[in-house]
Amino acid sequence: MDEHMAVKKALNNNVIIATHPLNKEVILIGKGIGFGKKKGDIVPQEQAEKTFLLKDEREQAQYKQLVSYIDPQVMEILHEIMLLIEKRMDETLHEHIHVALTDHLSFAINRAHQNVQFSNPFLFEIESLYAKEFQVAQEVVSVIEERVDVTFPEGEVGFIALHIHSAVTNKTIHDINRHHQLISKLVTIIEENLNIQLERNNINYNRLIQHLHRAIERAYQGEQLGEQTNLEKVLKSSYPVCYNLAWKLIKVMQQQLHIRIDESEVLYLTIHLQRLTQS
Repeated sequence: MDEHMAVKKALNNNVIIATHPLNKEVILIGKGIGFGKKKGDIVPQEQAEKTFLLKDEREQAQYKQLVSYIDPQVMEILHEIMLLIEKRMDETLHEHIHVALTDHLSFAINRAHQNVQFSNPFLFEIESLYAKEFQVAQEVVSVIEERVDVTFPEGEVGFIALHIHSAVTNKTIHDINRHHQLISKLVTIIEENLNIQLERNNINYNRLIQHLHRAIERAYQGEQLGEQTNLEKVLKSSYPVCYNLAWKLIKVMQQQLHIRIDESEVLYLTIHLQRLTQS
């Protein structure tokens, strides 16, 4: 990228939209970068702490709207949060997080000011599946609570962790939530069929959640575990209840995801289910 860009519009003291000969419109974020800037002023790239394109016109419009109504001091803190997340995750974040997480956090702060409480039904699963994102989200919550003088409900850490995971993997929040809802449905089916109440802090429950999540990932990637004919015969005869339940779960996954699940997943699910009956 060239060293200098021309100001198109200063959105606030810390955000400007600039024009670039190669990338057309870029968004520059940096402390005080927009102060006193007028259209046509030249801005050296090194002044920007973060430079990003919002190629999607709809996202670009959303971002400009967000910046216009969020308190400038809050916006400055949210920019710092973005940089903190990128540093802690040690990965370049997909740019849609600038719209999605900024929007989410601004509403979360407003809800906290109004003392609106809500729960996150997938909190334990999120912490289990995305440990690093969850840890970073806890730090984000601590920073915001201290800087903005609000108290977030416990579930907020989980929602922020999902946004961080979305930004790292470029998966949509909609798809991530859809997979969590599917896993929750599978857990309910397991509890009903085995007539057990699964303990969320049990290591075997944690392993089951991890396995179901990875099974979904493998299905999307078309990854196969390979045939295990001998193992299948042993499991089918030794643990018929768990084996049949595993097949039931696979069919539910295929119906919900509309993709084929490798049949070998049945064998590994059977082993996990058997562990649950013994815990």
